[in-house]
Amino acid sequence: MESMAAVEMPVTVPAFDVSSRTAGLVLNSPNPPSLRDELVGVIGKAFRPRRSNGDGGGARRCAWTLTALQAVFPVLQWGKTYNLKSFRSDVMAGLTLASLGIPQSIGYANLAKLDPQYGLYTSVVPPLIYAVMGTSREIAIGPVAVVSLLLSSMVQKIVDPATDPATYRTLVFTVTFLAGVFQVSFGLFRLGFLVDFLSHAAIVGFMGGAAIVIGLQQLKGLLGLSKFTNSTDVVSVAKAVFSALHDPWHPGNFLIGCSFLIFILATRFIGRRYKKLFWLSAISPLLSVILSTAAVYATRADKHGVKIIREVHAGLNPSSIKQIQLNGPYTTECAKIAIICAVIALTEAIAVGRSFASIRGYKLDGNKEMIAMGCSNIAGSMSSCYVATGSFSRTAVNFSAGARSTVSNIVMAVTVLIALELFMKLLYYTPMAVLASIILSALPGLIDIREAWSIWKVDKMDFLICLGAFVGVLFGSVEIGLGVALAISFAKIIIQSIRPQVEVLGRLQGTNIFCSVRQYPVACRTPAVQVIRIDTSFLCFINATFIKERIIEWVRAEVEASNEKARERVHSVVLDMSNVVNIDTSGLVGLEEIHKDLVSLGIQIAIASPGWQAIQKMKLGHVVDRIGEEWIFLTVSEAVEGCLTAHKGSATEC
Repeated sequence: MESMAAVEMPVTVPAFDVSSRTAGLVLNSPNPPSLRDELVGVIGKAFRPRRSNGDGGGARRCAWTLTALQAVFPVLQWGKTYNLKSFRSDVMAGLTLASLGIPQSIGYANLAKLDPQYGLYTSVVPPLIYAVMGTSREIAIGPVAVVSLLLSSMVQKIVDPATDPATYRTLVFTVTFLAGVFQVSFGLFRLGFLVDFLSHAAIVGFMGGAAIVIGLQQLKGLLGLSKFTNSTDVVSVAKAVFSALHDPWHPGNFLIGCSFLIFILATRFIGRRYKKLFWLSAISPLLSVILSTAAVYATRADKHGVKIIREVHAGLNPSSIKQIQLNGPYTTECAKIAIICAVIALTEAIAVGRSFASIRGYKLDGNKEMIAMGCSNIAGSMSSCYVATGSFSRTAVNFSAGARSTVSNIVMAVTVLIALELFMKLLYYTPMAVLASIILSALPGLIDIREAWSIWKVDKMDFLICLGAFVGVLFGSVEIGLGVALAISFAKIIIQSIRPQVEVLGRLQGTNIFCSVRQYPVACRTPAVQVIRIDTSFLCFINATFIKERIIEWVRAEVEASNEKARERVHSVVLDMSNVVNIDTSGLVGLEEIHKDLVSLGIQIAIASPGWQAIQKMKLGHVVDRIGEEWIFLTVSEAVEGCLTAHKGSATEC
């Protein structure tokens, strides 16, 4: 290799004319937008009106105002074409939705360690706000099991709801307010990517683990236990159940709970089997509440150990503005809980909304959804509601019932409001076991074994994320499950960033297409020219050294292998940078070191198709000057032809 190092670089000649012209396109492209321009564009895009053909300033102001109002209140847009036929469908869907939502809301309030009326409050104000601001036509807004579990499991670590329920409610309303603020911020500043930090695999594992934890929590109501643990992990719950079984317990609770759980699941099976009977599964929870309440009242089972709800406060949502504490001693803890609830709630709502929007053939605006959901929770926090989001089970019922717009949410909210005013006294004898059975009946939809198996088959690393979230929630806590999922996800990203793919390319015979010789063995490598593709969007400090060492290692191996055959000796290396969108100073240093090492081997470097930001920084960092402007090309085929021409056809084309 000493003789190789002593070889001087051959005198270069300009590449052929076509390459020179296309190289000019690469080098003389306009400057890419700066960070300031991008930030201003992102913020301004939210309410920027379309250009008006009119010249009047008043017309432009009216256009801006109308566009801004329609962006915030989509009802102003679709309301123009709303008709009586759609209204009839929405009324029927809203009434069906209320029959499912009323018992579920009471059960979820119990899961959130709140009085039953707070679940009903949450089914009134947030749906009304979402109805005028949301873009999904089918989504049903209200309390959901997972968010209820999140709130109770995290807030009770600050204040015990059993000993200080007033302070507990104050913290719940504060968390709800801050969650709404975070959600609105995500939408206004186009920060929806933060929701994507929880990958699909993490959500599948988290939901599965949370469903089992929620089910275990319902053993308290199902068995009629008086003492139970506040911990959510499976070990603590199992210990609490076994210790409680030694105390006197009343089988009536278990009998009621299991009977109505079987009833609800049976009606759901019938509804899925016979599509026209979907309404049967929708009203089965309400029927369960009515029948069980009547049975307990008739038999006075509450005097024989059956646990009942007792008093439920009637009336409209009371104001809770004064209970929101933004400067109290627990504000920091509330903010931490709020951002977790905000992300989980948005993830569930957007996933539900998009799945049904794709069926109906329209597009859901994720940023508007975040703003609508955030405003719903901000308004809800001021009217005694806790965090609301889109419920998959209720949305499915809403869709099956023929909902055409968010008016179904308004009908549901009005129906719940009437129930709050008139029927709350009738819930006095409702058994706790039937509420547990209603929550348990909603859990199978959260455990997606088929999707977990699909993740295992497709991507083992993603399955590890799924398993980490599942085990973390099940044996640790909700925070631990989310933390494990995020840690594994970021570890996956870092590993892939540190060791990106670097591929040797060959030409498909008879074409100008270059592709990986490993992926496409029929691709033919060009003698004397080594073509290498860098498969990373950001050539930076974390991967520049690995890429440099891999390229130099391959080139040295190729030189040594062809040392005895002068005809096949490598004299040029083409770096395909079409995937490199951006580059930092470490990446620039790495390119310079690659250039120096290749020069020491007597090899010319050429660069093909660098990204917009990348070529701009290569010019500013004088990397282009060191390599030579004539060795920057628009395409790989032009770079290869330029190298062959410059070396006077010392190698033949593939």
